[in-house]
Amino acid sequence: MTIRSTMLAAAALVALGTAAPAPLSAEEITLKVWTRADRSGPLRGGNIITAAEQLNRMLAAAGSDLQVKIDLFENNAKGFDADALDLMKAFAVDKGPDLYVAAHEWIGAFVEAGYALNLEDHIKANPEFYSDMIPSLWKSVEYKGARYGIPQDTEVRMFFYDKEMLRKIGKSEEFIEGLPGMVERGEFTIYDMTDLAKEVVDAGVAKYGIVHRPNVGPDFQMLMASFGFDPYDEEKGKLQASAKALNAFYDWLKYSVDAGVIPANMTSWSWDSVHASFRTERTAFIKFHGIWNVPAQMKARGLKGPEDYFRAIGWTHSPAAEKGGKPANLSHPIIYVVSPKSKYPELAAYLIGLASQPYLNTLHAVSTGHLPIKYSQLGMPEFVNEGWALRAAAPMLKYTTFMPNHAKVGQFNAIIYKGIQAVETGRLDPKEATSFVLDELESELGDEVILLD
Repeated sequence: MTIRSTMLAAAALVALGTAAPAPLSAEEITLKVWTRADRSGPLRGGNIITAAEQLNRMLAAAGSDLQVKIDLFENNAKGFDADALDLMKAFAVDKGPDLYVAAHEWIGAFVEAGYALNLEDHIKANPEFYSDMIPSLWKSVEYKGARYGIPQDTEVRMFFYDKEMLRKIGKSEEFIEGLPGMVERGEFTIYDMTDLAKEVVDAGVAKYGIVHRPNVGPDFQMLMASFGFDPYDEEKGKLQASAKALNAFYDWLKYSVDAGVIPANMTSWSWDSVHASFRTERTAFIKFHGIWNVPAQMKARGLKGPEDYFRAIGWTHSPAAEKGGKPANLSHPIIYVVSPKSKYPELAAYLIGLASQPYLNTLHAVSTGHLPIKYSQLGMPEFVNEGWALRAAAPMLKYTTFMPNHAKVGQFNAIIYKGIQAVETGRLDPKEATSFVLDELESELGDEVILLD
């Protein structure tokens, strides 16, 4: 009997409550799992172990002596990029795992190297695992039109805005609570957001209109998306940069700095200063960052629950640059991947399906501040009672974007950030910054980037 038929028999027997027949086999299969030792996701590997335990109970109920053992390796790499490079080295010397955890943007590199299995057939054959996956998340595991991974978790990065400041400048509750809807309908642009922030600053209610991360990172992609900047050619699997869209983004940055909304020295701030400006000191009207900020915001402001929180703080996507445009936010999913070099790729994929069930994924998500990956998780008690902020943010995934599934996206982001620094400090005007960045992209990334316009 094949492994798949044994698993199906086990599942059927458990579902029907049928008495187990005589043992079918006596065998132990060991699967190697690679994950990063990460406090933000201890159950990424742990849920695979739990899934194996569940499968072993199903196999025992089917009368099989077959057991699956997990050999879990937790790499101590400082970040997902370093971890991916370590994983590449392991595969290169035939010491790669059967399945592994990775940041989604590395999937293209793993596919090209022959280390990621096409999971289209597996996904279609197991709708009980994947039919209620939030559809937008599938984009994060696609490479050249096919899915090579399963989303393990996600988050959302958006604009946080201080509602109390809007009340102090006389804005109505209808306006304050309706702002996210206006953004979603394309009625309120990113220039309108700057003008609103200027009202707050000019009234003396805030010292800073908008604050952002003070270093290189993916957060700026959602703002660039507001100007039609698409950093990835999916068909060719290459990075791309539009001169027109990049110039428009830098134009907005200059407009916001000149208006006294974004500090000219923003890129020299410390992270502590950025967080304090919105949390404790409350000198900033808007901060754009991630959903995981909510607990710290509540603690700093003494907020007791969802009603308190949403009375004080609102969320919105990055607004479109023009009326009628589409807003955007950013997500950074971590994913499961199966190695095509595994002796048991079907079994590895099946374990990922089990680990992706609503109960197990919810244990991970609620305990680490991540959004659900499936609609069915939204009604689970843990999300309703403990993960209310995550549950509230899930609908925002409709407008989410992802970093390109390209190994050099970090370098790409670093070059664009040089332009952000240059514009905000006044060292270069938007046109000069655009020209500089495009030259740098071409010089450093060569054939890996397509320059448009």
